[in-house]
Amino acid sequence: MTALELLAIAVALAMDAFAVAIATGVQLKCVDSRQTFRLAWHFGLFQALMPIIGWSLGLTVRSFIESYAHWIAFALLAWIGIRMLKEAFETDTEEAERCDPTKGMSLIMLSVATSIDALAVGLSMSVLGISIWYPAIIIGLVALAFTAAGLHIGRLIGGAARFGQLAEILGGSVLLLIGVKILAEHNVFAFLMG
Repeated sequence: MTALELLAIAVALAMDAFAVAIATGVQLKCVDSRQTFRLAWHFGLFQALMPIIGWSLGLTVRSFIESYAHWIAFALLAWIGIRMLKEAFETDTEEAERCDPTKGMSLIMLSVATSIDALAVGLSMSVLGISIWYPAIIIGLVALAFTAAGLHIGRLIGGAARFGQLAEILGGSVLLLIGVKILAEHNVFAFLMG
C-alpha cells in the first residue's frame, strides 16, 4: 500500500467524524478549546484503535481466507463505502436534541459510531498481510485533525449540513474506488472477462 493510498483511506475514514464534527459545531455555536480537544482526541483515538482491533481479529482467520483476501477486502471496503453513501442521504434529527455531544456517553457513542468503518479496514489490512501500526497512527491523526477542523468549520458556517453530506459522499466514493483497485491489482477483471 502506497502512502497516497493510506492517506486516501485515512481521509475517507475521517469523513464520518468530520461530518459529525461539523454538525456538532453548528449545534454548539460556541466551541471552546476543551470541547475541541475532547471531541478530536476521542475520535482520533477510536479511529486509531479500531483498525488494530480489526487487524487482530483478521490474524485469527487469515490462513483460512488468504486465497480470497482480495475479494474480502473489496467486499468490506465496498460495504463501508456504500453505507457511507447511504448515510449521506439520510437525515438524523437526534443530533439536534443533544446538549453537548463532547461530553459523557454521547461522546463515547459518537466515537464508536464514527470509527466502526475503521474496524473493517483493519480486518482488510490483516487479510492482505499489511502491517497495521503505521496505518493506525495515520488514520488516528487524520481523524483528529479533521474532527478539530470540522468542529470549527461547523461553528463558522451555518449551512454546514450540505457540506458534511458532500464530505461523506466523497469518502464513500474513495473507499469504493480503492476496493475496485484491489481487485484490479489481483487481475480479477481479466479472470472474469476470460
